[in-house]
Amino acid sequence: MKKYDVIILGSGSGLVVLEEAVASGKKCAIVEKSKFGGTCLTRGCIPSKMLVYPADLIREAETASRIGLEFSPPRLNFKRVGERMWCQINVSSSIEASLKRQPGVDVYKGTAEFTGPRSIVVKTDDGGTSDELTADIIVVAVGVRSFIPPISGLEAAGYITYESFFGPAFPDEPWESLIIVGGGAIGAEFAHIFSAFGTKVTIVEMKEHIIPTEDEEISSFVERQFAMAGISVLTGVRAVSAGLNDTGKKTLKVEKIKTGEAVTLEASEIFIASGVRPNTDQLRLDLAGVKTDSRGFIITDEYLETSQPGTYATGDANGKYLFRHTANYEASVLCENLFYGGNRRVSYDAVPWAIFTHPQVGHVGLTEREARERGLSIGIARNRYSEIASGIAMGYKSGAPDDGFAKIILDRDMRVLGAHVVGPNAATLVQPFVFMMNSGVSYNELKSACIASGGDTESCSKLLSLCPEAGTVRPALKSMVIHPSMSELTVWALGSVEWDNS
Repeated sequence: MKKYDVIILGSGSGLVVLEEAVASGKKCAIVEKSKFGGTCLTRGCIPSKMLVYPADLIREAETASRIGLEFSPPRLNFKRVGERMWCQINVSSSIEASLKRQPGVDVYKGTAEFTGPRSIVVKTDDGGTSDELTADIIVVAVGVRSFIPPISGLEAAGYITYESFFGPAFPDEPWESLIIVGGGAIGAEFAHIFSAFGTKVTIVEMKEHIIPTEDEEISSFVERQFAMAGISVLTGVRAVSAGLNDTGKKTLKVEKIKTGEAVTLEASEIFIASGVRPNTDQLRLDLAGVKTDSRGFIITDEYLETSQPGTYATGDANGKYLFRHTANYEASVLCENLFYGGNRRVSYDAVPWAIFTHPQVGHVGLTEREARERGLSIGIARNRYSEIASGIAMGYKSGAPDDGFAKIILDRDMRVLGAHVVGPNAATLVQPFVFMMNSGVSYNELKSACIASGGDTESCSKLLSLCPEAGTVRPALKSMVIHPSMSELTVWALGSVEWDNS
Protein backbone atom coordinates (compact mmCIF):
# COMPACT_ATOMS: atom_id res chain seq x y z
CA MET A 1 0.00 0.00 0.00
CA LYS A 2 1.30 3.45 -0.93
CA LYS A 3 0.27 6.43 1.21
CA TYR A 4 -0.34 9.95 -0.12
CA ASP A 5 -1.67 13.16 1.38
CA VAL A 6 -3.94 13.79 -1.62
CA ILE A 7 -5.13 11.57 -4.47
CA ILE A 8 -6.84 13.27 -7.40
CA LEU A 9 -8.93 11.35 -9.93
CA GLY A 10 -9.08 13.24 -13.22
CA SER A 11 -6.87 15.88 -14.79
CA GLY A 12 -9.35 18.56 -15.78
CA SER A 13 -10.21 20.77 -12.81
CA GLY A 14 -8.26 18.20 -10.82
CA LEU A 15 -5.10 19.94 -12.01
CA VAL A 16 -6.17 23.08 -10.12
CA VAL A 17 -6.34 21.06 -6.90
CA LEU A 18 -3.06 19.32 -7.66
CA GLU A 19 -1.20 22.59 -8.18
CA GLU A 20 -2.35 24.02 -4.84
CA ALA A 21 -1.75 20.74 -3.02
CA VAL A 22 1.83 20.60 -4.27
CA ALA A 23 2.35 24.26 -3.38
CA SER A 24 1.20 23.39 0.15
CA GLY A 25 3.83 20.67 0.43
CA LYS A 26 1.47 17.72 0.02
CA LYS A 27 2.54 14.39 -1.43
CA CYS A 28 0.14 13.75 -4.31
CA ALA A 29 -0.99 11.18 -6.84
CA ILE A 30 -3.05 11.96 -9.91
CA VAL A 31 -4.91 9.36 -11.95
CA GLU A 32 -5.97 9.91 -15.57
CA LYS A 33 -7.16 7.30 -18.05
CA SER A 34 -7.12 9.54 -21.12
CA LYS A 35 -5.35 12.69 -22.28
CA PHE A 36 -4.32 15.16 -19.61
CA GLY A 37 -6.26 18.41 -19.39
CA GLY A 38 -9.78 17.04 -19.22
CA THR A 39 -12.70 17.42 -21.59
CA CYS A 40 -12.27 21.16 -22.07
CA LEU A 41 -8.75 20.95 -23.45
CA THR A 42 -8.82 17.66 -25.32
CA ARG A 43 -12.35 17.09 -26.61
CA GLY A 44 -14.52 20.04 -25.70
CA CYS A 45 -14.64 23.78 -25.42
CA ILE A 46 -11.10 24.68 -26.53
CA PRO A 47 -10.71 22.55 -29.69
CA SER A 48 -14.31 23.27 -30.69
CA LYS A 49 -13.60 27.01 -30.64
CA MET A 50 -10.77 26.42 -33.12
CA LEU A 51 -13.61 25.39 -35.44
CA VAL A 52 -16.23 27.90 -34.28
CA TYR A 53 -14.15 30.97 -35.06
CA PRO A 54 -13.58 30.10 -38.75
CA ALA A 55 -17.31 29.31 -39.00
CA ASP A 56 -18.10 32.72 -37.47
CA LEU A 57 -15.92 34.46 -40.04
CA ILE A 58 -17.62 32.61 -42.88
CA ARG A 59 -21.04 33.75 -41.65
CA GLU A 60 -19.80 37.33 -41.25
CA ALA A 61 -18.39 37.31 -44.79
CA GLU A 62 -21.73 36.07 -46.12
CA THR A 63 -23.54 39.12 -44.68
CA ALA A 64 -20.83 41.73 -45.36
CA SER A 65 -22.73 43.19 -48.30
CA ARG A 66 -25.07 44.96 -45.88
CA ILE A 67 -22.19 47.23 -44.81
CA GLY A 68 -20.85 47.76 -48.33
CA LEU A 69 -18.28 44.97 -48.60
CA GLU A 70 -18.31 42.30 -51.27
CA PHE A 71 -16.44 39.03 -50.74
CA SER A 72 -16.03 36.03 -52.95
CA PRO A 73 -17.31 32.93 -51.19
CA PRO A 74 -14.69 32.01 -48.55
CA ARG A 75 -12.54 29.00 -49.40
CA LEU A 76 -12.19 26.62 -46.48
CA ASN A 77 -8.76 25.07 -45.91
CA PHE A 78 -10.06 22.34 -43.64
CA LYS A 79 -6.65 20.72 -43.30
CA ARG A 80 -5.20 23.94 -41.90
CA VAL A 81 -8.18 24.41 -39.58
CA GLY A 82 -7.66 20.88 -38.31
CA GLU A 83 -3.93 21.40 -37.80
CA ARG A 84 -4.58 24.42 -35.58
CA MET A 85 -7.13 22.44 -33.59
CA TRP A 86 -4.79 19.50 -33.04
CA CYS A 87 -2.04 21.86 -31.87
CA GLN A 88 -4.29 22.87 -29.00
CA ILE A 89 -5.31 19.31 -28.14
CA ASN A 90 -1.68 18.18 -28.18
CA VAL A 91 -0.83 20.58 -25.35
CA SER A 92 -2.03 17.61 -23.30
CA SER A 93 1.26 15.80 -23.96
CA SER A 94 3.34 18.61 -22.49
CA ILE A 95 1.07 18.73 -19.42
CA GLU A 96 1.60 15.01 -18.83
CA ALA A 97 5.35 15.27 -19.33
CA SER A 98 5.56 18.21 -16.93
CA LEU A 99 3.59 16.36 -14.25
CA LYS A 100 5.89 13.35 -14.48
CA ARG A 101 8.84 15.65 -13.72
CA GLN A 102 7.08 17.37 -10.83
CA PRO A 103 8.59 16.57 -7.42
CA GLY A 104 6.04 15.23 -4.96
CA VAL A 105 3.69 13.99 -7.68
CA ASP A 106 3.13 10.44 -8.91
CA VAL A 107 1.25 10.03 -12.18
CA TYR A 108 -0.91 6.95 -12.81
CA LYS A 109 -2.40 6.22 -16.23
CA GLY A 110 -5.53 4.14 -16.05
CA THR A 111 -8.95 3.88 -14.42
CA ALA A 112 -9.27 4.28 -10.66
CA GLU A 113 -11.40 1.89 -8.62
CA PHE A 114 -12.12 2.37 -4.95
CA THR A 115 -11.24 -0.56 -2.70
CA GLY A 116 -12.58 1.09 0.44
CA PRO A 117 -13.00 4.51 2.05
CA ARG A 118 -10.14 6.70 0.74
CA SER A 119 -8.26 3.83 -0.92
CA ILE A 120 -8.00 2.91 -4.61
CA VAL A 121 -6.23 0.80 -7.18
CA VAL A 122 -5.51 1.89 -10.76
CA LYS A 123 -6.32 -0.49 -13.62
CA THR A 124 -4.41 0.03 -16.85
CA ASP A 125 -5.62 -0.60 -20.39
CA ASP A 126 -3.35 -3.64 -20.70
CA GLY A 127 -5.05 -5.35 -17.76
CA GLY A 128 -2.53 -4.46 -15.08
CA THR A 129 -3.40 -3.24 -11.59
CA SER A 130 -1.40 -0.92 -9.38
CA ASP A 131 -0.63 -1.38 -5.72
CA GLU A 132 -3.33 -0.08 -3.41
CA LEU A 133 -3.10 3.68 -2.94
CA THR A 134 -4.52 5.52 0.06
CA ALA A 135 -4.80 9.14 1.15
CA ASP A 136 -6.42 11.34 3.77
CA ILE A 137 -8.01 13.37 0.97
CA ILE A 138 -9.38 12.06 -2.31
CA VAL A 139 -10.79 14.43 -4.92
CA VAL A 140 -13.03 12.91 -7.61
CA ALA A 141 -13.00 14.95 -10.83
CA VAL A 142 -13.59 12.24 -13.42
CA GLY A 143 -16.03 14.13 -15.64
CA VAL A 144 -18.66 12.73 -17.98
CA ARG A 145 -19.01 10.99 -21.32
CA SER A 146 -21.62 11.02 -24.06
CA PHE A 147 -24.96 9.41 -23.37
CA ILE A 148 -25.96 7.13 -26.22
CA PRO A 149 -29.75 6.87 -26.52
CA PRO A 150 -31.37 3.48 -27.17
CA ILE A 151 -31.83 3.80 -30.94
CA SER A 152 -32.37 0.49 -32.70
CA GLY A 153 -29.62 -0.30 -35.22
CA LEU A 154 -27.43 2.62 -34.19
CA GLU A 155 -24.36 0.57 -33.33
CA ALA A 156 -24.49 -1.30 -36.63
CA ALA A 157 -25.01 1.89 -38.64
CA GLY A 158 -22.22 3.68 -36.85
CA TYR A 159 -22.12 7.16 -35.32
CA ILE A 160 -19.78 9.69 -33.78
CA THR A 161 -19.73 11.62 -30.50
CA TYR A 162 -17.70 14.63 -29.42
CA GLU A 163 -15.13 12.19 -27.99
CA SER A 164 -14.58 10.28 -31.22
CA PHE A 165 -14.83 13.46 -33.32
CA PHE A 166 -11.85 14.94 -31.47
CA GLY A 167 -10.07 11.66 -32.05
CA PRO A 168 -10.08 8.94 -34.70
CA ALA A 169 -13.36 10.06 -36.31
CA PHE A 170 -12.15 13.57 -37.21
CA PRO A 171 -12.91 13.81 -40.94
CA ASP A 172 -10.45 14.67 -43.70
CA GLU A 173 -13.05 17.05 -45.14
CA PRO A 174 -16.45 18.28 -43.92
CA TRP A 175 -19.21 15.76 -44.50
CA GLU A 176 -21.64 16.31 -47.33
CA SER A 177 -24.52 15.92 -44.87
CA LEU A 178 -24.85 15.42 -41.13
CA ILE A 179 -27.66 14.44 -38.75
CA ILE A 180 -27.18 15.73 -35.21
CA VAL A 181 -29.22 13.95 -32.53
CA GLY A 182 -29.68 16.54 -29.79
CA GLY A 183 -30.20 20.28 -30.00
CA GLY A 184 -28.44 21.37 -26.83
CA ALA A 185 -25.22 23.36 -26.61
CA ILE A 186 -23.03 20.71 -28.27
CA GLY A 187 -25.50 20.05 -31.06
CA ALA A 188 -26.06 23.76 -31.71
CA GLU A 189 -22.34 24.50 -31.88
CA PHE A 190 -21.58 21.66 -34.27
CA ALA A 191 -24.59 22.57 -36.41
CA HIS A 192 -23.14 26.07 -36.80
CA ILE A 193 -19.63 24.79 -37.52
CA PHE A 194 -20.54 22.32 -40.23
CA SER A 195 -23.33 24.29 -41.86
CA ALA A 196 -20.86 27.16 -42.27
CA PHE A 197 -18.33 24.69 -43.70
CA GLY A 198 -20.85 23.65 -46.36
CA THR A 199 -22.43 20.56 -44.79
CA LYS A 200 -26.18 20.02 -45.03
CA VAL A 201 -27.16 19.76 -41.35
CA THR A 202 -30.31 18.38 -39.75
CA ILE A 203 -30.92 18.64 -35.97
CA VAL A 204 -33.22 16.16 -34.25
CA GLU A 205 -34.44 17.30 -30.82
CA MET A 206 -37.02 15.69 -28.50
CA LYS A 207 -38.04 18.91 -26.76
CA GLU A 208 -40.17 21.64 -28.32
CA HIS A 209 -37.18 23.93 -28.80
CA ILE A 210 -33.48 23.52 -29.39
CA ILE A 211 -31.11 24.86 -26.68
CA PRO A 212 -33.93 24.24 -24.18
CA THR A 213 -31.97 25.66 -21.22
CA GLU A 214 -32.41 29.13 -22.70
CA ASP A 215 -35.15 31.70 -22.44
CA GLU A 216 -37.84 30.77 -24.96
CA GLU A 217 -37.41 34.03 -26.87
CA ILE A 218 -33.73 33.19 -27.30
CA SER A 219 -34.37 29.59 -28.40
CA SER A 220 -36.97 30.67 -30.95
CA PHE A 221 -34.66 33.37 -32.31
CA VAL A 222 -31.80 30.89 -32.79
CA GLU A 223 -34.14 28.43 -34.50
CA ARG A 224 -35.15 31.11 -37.00
CA GLN A 225 -31.52 31.98 -37.65
CA PHE A 226 -30.69 28.32 -38.19
CA ALA A 227 -33.46 28.10 -40.78
CA MET A 228 -32.03 31.13 -42.58
CA ALA A 229 -28.62 29.41 -42.58
CA GLY A 230 -30.09 26.30 -44.19
CA ILE A 231 -30.07 24.14 -41.07
CA SER A 232 -33.10 21.88 -40.80
CA VAL A 233 -34.43 21.73 -37.24
CA LEU A 234 -36.87 18.99 -36.22
CA THR A 235 -38.19 19.47 -32.69
CA GLY A 236 -40.61 17.37 -30.69
CA VAL A 237 -39.32 14.21 -32.39
CA ARG A 238 -37.77 10.99 -31.16
CA ALA A 239 -35.07 9.00 -32.96
CA VAL A 240 -36.35 5.45 -33.33
CA SER A 241 -33.97 3.47 -35.53
CA ALA A 242 -30.85 3.82 -37.63
CA GLY A 243 -29.44 1.94 -40.57
CA LEU A 244 -27.62 2.08 -43.90
CA ASN A 245 -29.27 2.50 -47.29
CA ASP A 246 -28.27 1.19 -50.72
CA THR A 247 -26.19 4.29 -51.48
CA GLY A 248 -24.05 3.88 -48.38
CA LYS A 249 -25.69 6.75 -46.54
CA LYS A 250 -26.71 6.43 -42.91
CA THR A 251 -30.41 6.65 -42.16
CA LEU A 252 -32.32 7.71 -39.07
CA LYS A 253 -36.02 7.14 -38.60
CA VAL A 254 -37.66 9.73 -36.36
CA GLU A 255 -41.20 9.99 -35.03
CA LYS A 256 -43.15 13.01 -33.88
CA ILE A 257 -43.77 12.50 -30.18
CA LYS A 258 -47.31 13.90 -30.22
CA THR A 259 -48.63 12.22 -33.38
CA GLY A 260 -46.37 9.26 -34.07
CA GLU A 261 -45.87 10.48 -37.63
CA ALA A 262 -42.58 9.06 -38.94
CA VAL A 263 -39.97 10.25 -41.41
CA THR A 264 -36.63 8.75 -42.42
CA LEU A 265 -33.62 11.02 -42.75
CA GLU A 266 -30.36 10.21 -44.48
CA ALA A 267 -26.89 11.71 -44.21
CA SER A 268 -23.20 10.95 -44.53
CA GLU A 269 -22.81 10.77 -40.75
CA ILE A 270 -24.81 10.73 -37.51
CA PHE A 271 -23.53 12.81 -34.59
CA ILE A 272 -24.92 11.86 -31.18
CA ALA A 273 -25.16 14.93 -28.93
CA SER A 274 -28.09 13.94 -26.75
CA GLY A 275 -26.56 14.57 -23.35
CA VAL A 276 -23.95 13.09 -21.06
CA ARG A 277 -23.60 10.54 -18.29
CA PRO A 278 -21.11 10.63 -15.40
CA ASN A 279 -18.00 8.44 -15.41
CA THR A 280 -18.65 7.56 -11.78
CA ASP A 281 -19.98 4.12 -12.71
CA GLN A 282 -16.39 3.01 -13.31
CA LEU A 283 -15.16 3.90 -9.80
CA ARG A 284 -16.81 1.31 -7.50
CA LEU A 285 -18.13 4.11 -5.33
CA ASP A 286 -20.13 1.59 -3.33
CA LEU A 287 -16.88 0.33 -1.80
CA ALA A 288 -15.94 3.88 -0.87
CA GLY A 289 -19.23 4.70 0.85
CA VAL A 290 -19.82 7.54 -1.60
CA LYS A 291 -23.47 8.14 -2.50
CA THR A 292 -24.79 9.18 -5.89
CA ASP A 293 -28.12 10.46 -7.13
CA SER A 294 -30.45 8.57 -9.46
CA ARG A 295 -28.41 9.67 -12.49
CA GLY A 296 -25.08 8.57 -11.04
CA PHE A 297 -23.75 12.01 -10.15
CA ILE A 298 -21.96 12.23 -6.80
CA ILE A 299 -23.92 13.91 -4.03
CA THR A 300 -21.92 16.67 -2.34
CA ASP A 301 -22.60 19.19 0.40
CA GLU A 302 -21.94 22.94 0.29
CA TYR A 303 -18.26 22.26 0.91
CA LEU A 304 -18.09 19.71 -1.95
CA GLU A 305 -17.62 16.85 0.48
CA THR A 306 -19.29 13.54 -0.33
CA SER A 307 -21.06 11.17 2.04
CA GLN A 308 -17.59 9.77 2.85
CA PRO A 309 -15.61 12.26 4.99
CA GLY A 310 -12.36 13.22 3.31
CA THR A 311 -13.64 12.43 -0.17
CA TYR A 312 -14.71 15.34 -2.37
CA ALA A 313 -16.16 15.74 -5.86
CA THR A 314 -15.75 18.66 -8.24
CA GLY A 315 -16.74 19.48 -11.79
CA ASP A 316 -19.03 17.38 -13.93
CA ALA A 317 -18.78 14.42 -11.54
CA ASN A 318 -21.12 16.12 -9.05
CA GLY A 319 -23.59 17.12 -11.75
CA LYS A 320 -24.22 20.65 -10.49
CA TYR A 321 -23.35 22.61 -13.64
CA LEU A 322 -21.42 20.96 -16.45
CA PHE A 323 -19.04 23.79 -17.33
CA ARG A 324 -15.28 24.03 -17.00
CA HIS A 325 -15.54 27.46 -15.37
CA THR A 326 -17.86 25.98 -12.72
CA ALA A 327 -15.41 23.14 -12.17
CA ASN A 328 -12.51 25.58 -11.80
CA TYR A 329 -14.54 27.66 -9.34
CA GLU A 330 -15.36 24.58 -7.27
CA ALA A 331 -11.72 23.51 -7.32
CA SER A 332 -10.60 26.94 -6.10
CA VAL A 333 -13.12 26.87 -3.23
CA LEU A 334 -11.98 23.37 -2.31
CA CYS A 335 -8.32 24.40 -2.32
CA GLU A 336 -9.02 27.37 -0.08
CA ASN A 337 -10.74 25.11 2.43
CA LEU A 338 -8.36 22.14 2.31
CA PHE A 339 -4.98 23.84 2.11
CA TYR A 340 -5.40 27.38 3.42
CA GLY A 341 -7.72 27.03 6.42
CA GLY A 342 -10.81 28.39 4.70
CA ASN A 343 -14.43 27.68 5.50
CA ARG A 344 -15.98 28.77 2.20
CA ARG A 345 -19.24 27.41 0.86
CA VAL A 346 -19.90 27.01 -2.85
CA SER A 347 -22.60 29.18 -4.34
CA TYR A 348 -24.44 28.62 -7.60
CA ASP A 349 -26.53 31.80 -7.42
CA ALA A 350 -24.94 33.29 -10.56
CA VAL A 351 -23.62 30.58 -12.88
CA PRO A 352 -23.04 31.99 -16.37
CA TRP A 353 -22.59 30.18 -19.64
CA ALA A 354 -22.46 30.75 -23.36
CA ILE A 355 -23.39 28.73 -26.41
CA PHE A 356 -20.94 29.47 -29.20
CA THR A 357 -23.31 28.89 -32.05
CA HIS A 358 -24.45 31.51 -34.58
CA PRO A 359 -25.92 33.69 -33.26
CA GLN A 360 -23.96 33.43 -30.03
CA VAL A 361 -25.93 33.05 -26.78
CA GLY A 362 -24.99 34.33 -23.31
CA HIS A 363 -26.89 33.38 -20.15
CA VAL A 364 -26.83 33.94 -16.41
CA GLY A 365 -29.60 33.44 -13.88
CA LEU A 366 -33.30 32.83 -14.37
CA THR A 367 -35.23 32.80 -17.61
CA GLU A 368 -38.53 34.67 -17.76
CA ARG A 369 -40.47 31.41 -17.44
CA GLU A 370 -38.44 30.32 -14.40
CA ALA A 371 -38.94 33.66 -12.68
CA ARG A 372 -42.70 33.57 -13.27
CA GLU A 373 -42.94 29.94 -12.13
CA ARG A 374 -41.42 31.07 -8.84
CA GLY A 375 -44.21 33.60 -8.48
CA LEU A 376 -41.86 36.58 -8.68
CA SER A 377 -43.03 40.05 -9.67
CA ILE A 378 -40.54 40.98 -12.34
CA GLY A 379 -39.51 43.64 -14.78
CA ILE A 380 -38.01 42.94 -18.19
CA ALA A 381 -35.55 45.22 -19.93
CA ARG A 382 -34.90 44.70 -23.65
CA ASN A 383 -32.72 46.27 -26.28
CA ARG A 384 -31.80 45.29 -29.83
CA TYR A 385 -28.54 45.59 -31.71
CA SER A 386 -30.24 47.89 -34.22
CA GLU A 387 -30.84 50.40 -31.41
CA ILE A 388 -27.17 51.08 -30.68
CA ALA A 389 -24.51 52.71 -32.83
CA SER A 390 -22.19 49.70 -32.78
CA GLY A 391 -24.99 47.44 -33.95
CA ILE A 392 -26.00 49.85 -36.70
CA ALA A 393 -22.36 50.00 -37.82
CA MET A 394 -22.41 46.21 -38.09
CA GLY A 395 -25.42 46.38 -40.39
CA TYR A 396 -28.27 45.46 -38.05
CA LYS A 397 -31.60 47.03 -38.95
CA SER A 398 -34.80 47.35 -36.98
CA GLY A 399 -37.25 44.63 -37.96
CA ALA A 400 -34.59 42.52 -39.70
CA PRO A 401 -34.82 38.81 -38.87
CA ASP A 402 -31.23 38.69 -37.58
CA ASP A 403 -31.56 41.67 -35.23
CA GLY A 404 -30.46 40.09 -31.94
CA PHE A 405 -31.22 41.44 -28.49
CA ALA A 406 -30.49 41.61 -24.79
CA LYS A 407 -33.12 40.65 -22.22
CA ILE A 408 -32.56 41.49 -18.56
CA ILE A 409 -34.91 40.19 -15.84
CA LEU A 410 -35.12 42.23 -12.63
CA ASP A 411 -37.02 42.10 -9.38
CA ARG A 412 -38.78 45.10 -7.82
CA ASP A 413 -35.59 46.11 -6.02
CA MET A 414 -33.72 46.23 -9.34
CA ARG A 415 -31.73 43.12 -8.48
CA VAL A 416 -30.65 41.01 -11.42
CA LEU A 417 -32.57 37.75 -11.65
CA GLY A 418 -31.30 36.85 -15.12
CA ALA A 419 -29.50 38.27 -18.11
CA HIS A 420 -29.69 36.86 -21.63
CA VAL A 421 -28.13 38.03 -24.89
CA VAL A 422 -28.33 36.57 -28.39
CA GLY A 423 -26.04 38.03 -31.02
CA PRO A 424 -22.41 39.13 -31.45
CA ASN A 425 -20.30 39.15 -28.26
CA ALA A 426 -23.14 37.68 -26.20
CA ALA A 427 -20.78 35.92 -23.78
CA THR A 428 -18.89 39.14 -23.11
CA LEU A 429 -22.04 41.25 -22.74
CA VAL A 430 -23.54 38.93 -20.11
CA GLN A 431 -20.43 38.86 -17.92
CA PRO A 432 -20.94 42.26 -16.19
CA PHE A 433 -24.29 41.01 -14.90
CA VAL A 434 -22.52 38.08 -13.27
CA PHE A 435 -20.40 40.60 -11.39
CA MET A 436 -23.49 42.59 -10.40
CA MET A 437 -25.22 39.46 -9.10
CA ASN A 438 -22.17 38.65 -6.99
CA SER A 439 -21.61 42.19 -5.73
CA GLY A 440 -21.98 43.06 -2.07
CA VAL A 441 -23.51 40.49 0.27
CA SER A 442 -25.94 38.12 -1.39
CA TYR A 443 -29.40 37.46 -0.03
CA ASN A 444 -28.52 33.82 0.58
CA GLU A 445 -25.43 34.79 2.57
CA LEU A 446 -27.48 37.17 4.67
CA LYS A 447 -30.19 34.59 5.16
CA SER A 448 -27.65 32.00 6.31
CA ALA A 449 -26.12 34.53 8.69
CA CYS A 450 -29.57 35.44 10.09
CA ILE A 451 -30.58 31.84 10.61
CA ALA A 452 -27.24 31.04 12.25
CA SER A 453 -27.75 33.90 14.69
CA GLY A 454 -31.38 32.99 15.40
CA GLY A 455 -32.90 35.66 13.19
CA ASP A 456 -35.88 35.41 10.85
CA THR A 457 -36.77 36.45 7.29
CA GLU A 458 -37.85 39.92 8.41
CA SER A 459 -34.46 40.46 10.02
CA CYS A 460 -32.79 39.40 6.79
CA SER A 461 -34.81 41.92 4.83
CA LYS A 462 -33.82 44.68 7.22
CA LEU A 463 -30.16 43.75 6.89
CA LEU A 464 -30.44 43.69 3.10
CA SER A 465 -31.92 47.19 3.13
CA LEU A 466 -28.67 48.45 4.65
CA CYS A 467 -26.93 47.61 1.37
CA PRO A 468 -29.54 48.58 -1.23
CA GLU A 469 -27.23 48.31 -4.24
CA ALA A 470 -25.98 44.77 -3.53
CA GLY A 471 -26.79 42.60 -6.52
CA THR A 472 -28.70 45.37 -8.32
CA VAL A 473 -28.18 47.17 -11.62
CA ARG A 474 -28.02 50.58 -9.91
CA PRO A 475 -24.22 50.85 -10.25
CA ALA A 476 -24.61 50.36 -14.00
CA LEU A 477 -27.32 53.04 -14.17
CA LYS A 478 -25.03 55.46 -12.31
CA SER A 479 -22.01 54.70 -14.48
CA MET A 480 -20.81 56.09 -17.78
CA VAL A 481 -20.77 53.61 -20.63
CA ILE A 482 -18.28 53.95 -23.49
CA HIS A 483 -19.90 55.30 -26.63
CA PRO A 484 -20.20 53.84 -29.12
CA SER A 485 -19.63 50.35 -27.76
CA MET A 486 -21.44 47.06 -27.52
CA SER A 487 -21.92 47.66 -23.79
CA GLU A 488 -24.70 50.08 -24.69
CA LEU A 489 -26.84 47.12 -25.75
CA THR A 490 -27.31 45.93 -22.19
CA VAL A 491 -26.89 49.14 -20.18
CA TRP A 492 -29.34 51.11 -22.31
CA ALA A 493 -31.85 48.29 -21.98
CA LEU A 494 -32.06 49.15 -18.27
CA GLY A 495 -33.42 52.60 -19.08
CA SER A 496 -36.87 51.23 -19.91
CA VAL A 497 -38.08 48.29 -17.88
CA GLU A 498 -41.50 46.72 -18.47
CA TRP A 499 -42.88 45.84 -15.04
CA ASP A 500 -45.57 43.34 -14.13
CA ASN A 501 -48.84 45.05 -13.23
CA SER A 502 -49.35 42.78 -10.25
